[in-house]
Amino acid sequence: MFISNLEIMTGKKVIKHLGLVQGSSVRAKHAGKDIMSGVKNMFGGELTAYTELLQESREEATERMIKQAEAIGANAVLNVRYSTSSITAGAAEIYVYGTAVILDNSVDS
Repeated sequence: MFISNLEIMTGKKVIKHLGLVQGSSVRAKHAGKDIMSGVKNMFGGELTAYTELLQESREEATERMIKQAEAIGANAVLNVRYSTSSITAGAAEIYVYGTAVILDNSVDS
């Protein structure tokens, strides 16, 4: 599956648009890590527990989007975008979406 944030794929022709595909993930760190992040927040520095939380969420949301694209016969998802929102203290949602397409793999520049 080809994934790109570009609207077109240079050297490839889109032969069919299949529509919007999306994936999302809501994650929260456990209380112990949340407390440690709060302490770190007072002194500054990277909140690694939250960095990990968002990375895991991005990966999971992307996999869900890819599965949805595969289910409708796509071989690529173009114009991919990510959005993040806070659900509650210590929990965040990652939402990813894009346009599922079928690319003609025989066309190359």
